[in-house]
Parts: sequence; structure tokens; C-alpha cells
Amino acid sequence: MLLLIGFTVLISCSKKTHPAASKGSKAPVSTADPETLPSAPPPVTRISPLIVINESGKVITSRDKLPADVAPKVDYSKISRSFTPAQRQNLIYRFKMVPPRVLYVPEQLTSKTARGTYVVYKKKFWYWKKEDGLFHLDETYYQ
Repeated sequence: MLLLIGFTVLISCSKKTHPAASKGSKAPVSTADPETLPSAPPPVTRISPLIVINESGKVITSRDKLPADVAPKVDYSKISRSFTPAQRQNLIYRFKMVPPRVLYVPEQLTSKTARGTYVVYKKKFWYWKKEDGLFHLDETYYQ
């Protein structure tokens, strides 16, 4: 008797619970003029910060890839410096990574305060906008 109840429960639980599709109904086909159909939305482009100087002081983004209003102000000889070994070890110990030194950030991603314009990179590092239009890592991270 117990075997029969177990078998019945097993069979009843294995049945599909969704209804079968009907074969007789079809969706109406649209014969509208192609000129009146709405156009597809433009593709979404992902906006992200652009690394200009990496953590070892190397130039990643050349001057011709920067916007025209920022490129003439950039002096790579002044901003292309790497972290000292002690600063690098300190950053690795505290944050488990070494952030880039300088970023270019589009205006849509920036925030403004009384101190100036800033951006938070990877939810950890604050970068402040300098006179050259680029965002430099806050000195409190490595001083």
C-alpha cells in the first residue's frame, strides 16, 4: 500500500504544469509601411574614465587621443612620475592594488564640491581635477 502511494506521488509530481501551445492561433502580421515604423534607438556607449598615466608613470593615452580642449594643456614631462617603492607597497597593503596616477574623465561622470571637481575611481580612489583638465590621484593616498 505504501509503495502504491509513493508511486502515485512520484507520477503526479512529474507532470508538466504549463499548458500546451495551441496550433490554431497565429499573431497577425504587420504590413505597415517601413517609413512609418519607429527607428531603432541609438546604441548605448559606455562612458568610463580614460587612464592617461598608469601607476608606473608610463603614458597610456597619447595627446592626440585626448579632447581638443585638454590636449594643449597637458605636459607629460611633469605628470609622468611613478610611485616610489615605499608608496607602492603602502598602496598594495592598504587597497590590494595600485591605482593609476592620472585620468581623463568625461564631464558626465564628475561631481563638484566647494573644494573642486572630483571623481571616485573603482569606489575607492578620489581624483581631483587640476588646471590641465586631467584628474590626479588625491595625495592623501600616497603621502
